[in-house]
Amino acid sequence: MKKTILLCLLLLASISACNLEDTAEETAPTPTTSTNNGGSTINGQAARVTNVIDGDTIDVQINGETFRVRYVGVNTPERDEPCYTEAGAANRALVGGQNVILVRDVSETDRFDRLLRYVYVGDIFVNELLVAQGFAEAVLYNPDNREHDNFVQLEQQATQQNLGCHPSGIFNDDSTTR
Repeated sequence: MKKTILLCLLLLASISACNLEDTAEETAPTPTTSTNNGGSTINGQAARVTNVIDGDTIDVQINGETFRVRYVGVNTPERDEPCYTEAGAANRALVGGQNVILVRDVSETDRFDRLLRYVYVGDIFVNELLVAQGFAEAVLYNPDNREHDNFVQLEQQATQQNLGCHPSGIFNDDSTTR
């Protein structure tokens, strides 16, 4: 029942994050843009999500070209692990088909040539929300550490509240670095 309620909340968050402009176009967004996030301006690269791979990986289109994006600072269960489906569904509810803003920390790509980014849908910080709702754990991938302390604190709260994937024990490896 808790999972159903959480997924409904995620769906509502996704709906509220939808672009409210009636004239939204389906074309690729401009390469650089900014969004207002709680009073601060977020500068990044605009993209459109074309595919949700799992809880922390998406495909986006930027100016007609497709890129794979790996979320910075978080980790979600892999295909053969408990809560994989739930984490993927949470991510899909937030970003599926949405226009997003991609923000780089330090690194451009990982060893698999995926873009490493913080992801925003409107004023929703997706990486942060996935951790806060318990669908992702905080993980330090140096040198990309700008949000690590924030994510660790949110993960501790989600653990205490037994949210998302935490009841499965999937995040209980006592490691926050990779």
